[in-house]
Amino acid sequence: MFTQVKYYQPYISPYDPCPPIRVKSYQTPPQLYIGFQPPNLEQFSPKQALYCGTLWPAFYSPYPNPDGRSENE
Repeated sequence: MFTQVKYYQPYISPYDPCPPIRVKSYQTPPQLYIGFQPPNLEQFSPKQALYCGTLWPAFYSPYPNPDGRSENE
């Protein structure tokens, strides 16, 4: 099974004046894991498709905050 969020540990220099970020993350889009669009994919309703930006749930990616914080904090 794939995940859309990937993590890595960058090199941390002993001479870096900033506090290090020990683990960084990045998002990968779901279309990377689907070689071609299979026939008869499930579809969102028209209103939900406009909200999500795609007609097919297989291609939807919400891009959540990897830190687990909401935007209101």
